[in-house]
Amino acid sequence: MTNVPSGAAIPREIHPDVLALVRHFEGLYLKAYLCPAGVPTIGYGHTAGVRMGQTITSLQAEVYLRADMAEAARDVDRLVKVPLTDRQRGALASFVFNLGAGALQSSTLLRLLNQGDHKGAVAQFGRWVFATVNGKKVELEGLKKRRVAEAKLFEAG
Repeated sequence: MTNVPSGAAIPREIHPDVLALVRHFEGLYLKAYLCPAGVPTIGYGHTAGVRMGQTITSLQAEVYLRADMAEAARDVDRLVKVPLTDRQRGALASFVFNLGAGALQSSTLLRLLNQGDHKGAVAQFGRWVFATVNGKKVELEGLKKRRVAEAKLFEAG
């Protein structure tokens, strides 16, 4: 039995389906590269403190992924005011991991969700398929596929 202080919340794990989704869309890179937005990235989309030329092991990539997703899930927990299943929370954590908490915070998706309009919120995932590449806003096929997968995971509850 875990000894948890009185009043402390037990952290929720990231659903395995969500980790699989993020692994699939991010891909595993053991050597740092520049993502389409020009940010040094390694592992499964990890960017914090990454330097070009850096290399890691697959175990370190998994550690980064779990830490990054836990941070994204904390942002979801802070922003969402309605109950979520683990898959719904995870789909939103994938969204935040990919786009940042600010994108969710200012989104119609969050506003509709917090109003209890799950169906309306699901319809908003597909609006988030653009990235700035070489200074231009472009629609990316990979983002379209990722948003569809996140929306399906969210709907599956």
